[in-house]
Amino acid sequence: MADPSSYRPRPGQIPDSPGVYKFRDDHRRVIYVGKAKSLRQRLANYFQDLANLHPRTRTMVTTAASVEWTVVSTEVEALQLEYSWIKEYDPRFNVKYRDDKSYPYLAVTMNEEFPRVQVMRGHKRKGVRYFGPYGHAWAIRDTVDLLLRVFPVRTCSAGVFKNAARTGRPCLLGYIGKCSAPCVERVSADEHRDLAEDFCDFMAGRTGTYIRRLEKQMTDAAEEMEYERAARLRDDIEALKKAMEKSAVVLADATDADLIALAEDELEAAVQIFHVRGGRVRGQRGWVTDKVEAVTTGDLVEHALQQLYGEETGDSVPKEVLVPALPDPVEPVQEWLTGRRGSNVSLRIPQRGDKKALMETVRRNALQSLALHKTKRASDLTTRSRALEEIAEALDLDSAPLRIECYDISHLQGDDVVASMVVFEDGLQRKGEYRRFQIKGFEGQDDVRSMHEVITRRFRRYLADKEKTGEWTDGEVDELKDDEGRPKRFAYPPQLVVVDGGQPQVAAAKKALDELGIDDIAVCGLAKRLEEVWLPEEGDPVVLPRTSEGLYLLQRVRDEAHRFAITYQRAKRAKRFRASPLDDVPGLGETRKQALIKHFGSVKKLRSATIDQICEVPGIGRKTAETIAVALAQAAPAAPAVNTATGEIMEDDEPETTAGSEGAPVTAGAPDERRGQET
Repeated sequence: MADPSSYRPRPGQIPDSPGVYKFRDDHRRVIYVGKAKSLRQRLANYFQDLANLHPRTRTMVTTAASVEWTVVSTEVEALQLEYSWIKEYDPRFNVKYRDDKSYPYLAVTMNEEFPRVQVMRGHKRKGVRYFGPYGHAWAIRDTVDLLLRVFPVRTCSAGVFKNAARTGRPCLLGYIGKCSAPCVERVSADEHRDLAEDFCDFMAGRTGTYIRRLEKQMTDAAEEMEYERAARLRDDIEALKKAMEKSAVVLADATDADLIALAEDELEAAVQIFHVRGGRVRGQRGWVTDKVEAVTTGDLVEHALQQLYGEETGDSVPKEVLVPALPDPVEPVQEWLTGRRGSNVSLRIPQRGDKKALMETVRRNALQSLALHKTKRASDLTTRSRALEEIAEALDLDSAPLRIECYDISHLQGDDVVASMVVFEDGLQRKGEYRRFQIKGFEGQDDVRSMHEVITRRFRRYLADKEKTGEWTDGEVDELKDDEGRPKRFAYPPQLVVVDGGQPQVAAAKKALDELGIDDIAVCGLAKRLEEVWLPEEGDPVVLPRTSEGLYLLQRVRDEAHRFAITYQRAKRAKRFRASPLDDVPGLGETRKQALIKHFGSVKKLRSATIDQICEVPGIGRKTAETIAVALAQAAPAAPAVNTATGEIMEDDEPETTAGSEGAPVTAGAPDERRGQET
């Protein structure tokens, strides 16, 4: 526990201007981010007598080891920077709303040549129009099924679309009139995009225009005695009205608004949002958060607004946002929302009428959500706490291991040797901190030596972080960067390292830590055969009862590390099987390789081509053609490749793909594999 006076800035050092500040712990990890109209006045509040601080604030300042700040021009800039830093650093003492489910949206991919209507979850993509969120995916499909007879927009996947275009035959929806079949050119790309625009306009609430247009067309058709066409238009009108009836009118003045309500106690808060468009409830969602900092209802509302609109622009931010309490001060938040929308946004508390009544309905939903969350979490917290306590007792640890890291080695008969690192904090997966390793120190099969290398590399980086704070380390340090080139760090050490294996793997991990001078991290191994727990320098294993929650947690950690490692190993093996002889041609980049394959159709046909024929490919000169011919002549024909996702044998005369090209085989695996950072 740190003394806040040990890192308190000197008097007069803190500027009296708007800004954002960060508290860091002794591992340099950001644990709290805040903003202030006056940095000097706000930070002074943290360095008063500890007895006068709120218990949560007291815990934060005694956990921190330093504070730093950034000055900005206005409070709106401070609000934007605070949101960016909370998203980037994920501070443990900031309010972070957790979605109680993954909400589906109705999405229209307007960024494609032929827009597609589909159900989407997760992060929003640029160029895609979203409607919702909806409570259930089936509600979206029911709505889309009704609207397709009026707006026959494409709903098929890219593979189905391309196959229909290749065969000249549309899918079933094209035959029954629920798709305009742009795949077989029944409509042009522009005509299909117009249909998608009309679909989006209808979903956005502009429904009266289309109803009146269809009614006029039906009347005209009846007057011209085109009774079949009039009957189809009548059915279209009924379908649109039925789709509209699925969301009841709650505000008679066709308001576009979001209503946010809260239910809270001393420890937690639940927020519910109703999305009202055109006077109808178009979607609902809810979040739950731990109140890890001393916050008011207005502060919770401000955090909810940041999370809800932090990445939204334009019409995604409604004209009116109704809340139970206003942030203090409210002006910067309202100005920020106006900037996100591009026009004025009203942020207020409803006082009377239909809006106040609807707000009460939203609040009741928040109360029910908080009660349900507490019922579920009580069991989860009790079980996880008992599991961690059992592990600490069995391994004779001083305290429960709140952070556990597990390592596993995977290979195929000594080839493509890789390792995985998975992280569990408080008994829960921390997938954003998973890591993948390639074994670089040697070739061949040696699990013990591989484990020693991986543990050494991981904790050498940990020591590098400590060195930046004033401590020293010996040896070469590998620098780890993420996909965008920014440095990533293993800032937090675990309390427990678990290895997949028995006594040899445990000894290798312990030796690696000893060589680095690390003696405050416990090590154990979990052997698969009898699920025995092995400790360093112990001749006999620790046997936990089969009904032990601690053993179950260790098994989950071990199995997750094994899954993560073997998925990565399979991906590397599949990539190696798909390697092309063209990869070894010096100076031949991806663009020209793809041009060669597109021109000849396969490596087999390219191998039999003459130098003059190769020169016909755009971008290929005679010297390059001669190099390609020599390289292909020297390379022996490769064994048939296997698509690991389907088991299909890829014949040599089939068109090949290069890494990154569309249509490359994808290995089977969980969707979260992309989170792992390769090292």
